[in-house]
Amino acid sequence: MNEHRLLQTLADRGLTIGSVESITAGLFASCLASIPGASAVLKGALVTYVAEEKIALAGVGKSTIDHYGVVSPEVAAEMAIGGKRKLGVDMCISCTGNAGPTVEKGDKPVGCVYLGLAYKDLVYTAPLQLEGDRNSIREQVAEAMVAFGLSLFPEENDQ
Repeated sequence: MNEHRLLQTLADRGLTIGSVESITAGLFASCLASIPGASAVLKGALVTYVAEEKIALAGVGKSTIDHYGVVSPEVAAEMAIGGKRKLGVDMCISCTGNAGPTVEKGDKPVGCVYLGLAYKDLVYTAPLQLEGDRNSIREQVAEAMVAFGLSLFPEENDQ
């Protein structure tokens, strides 16, 4: 159960986490919140399913969306940065992508996903190309978000 490991890793370090979720519509935060004691670490989540909410809630630049599209590493990065600021957390993980069943504007194929992670003064992004039906892709993204958070603590990956 990597969700448990992520929460424990953050709790052991006195760190908090939040998320800005598009493709998963809050599934990542829901997975964390299902674990007793999660409120010591999980402070909140923003669901920004449409471009307008990415701008309004997460502070993503309209020009970023216009230039790169909503499914892009640039938007994922701005979502994570904005969420970290808005939620007042130590770490914020974001996701944006296409769960299908059709190709999105800008020819982003089904299963194309970008994760963003803001921690301290750093921002990381990760591309994913996933397969499966809509809900399978969403579940895979939530799992990848957990793994992405754990990737900042390589010593935890040896356990």
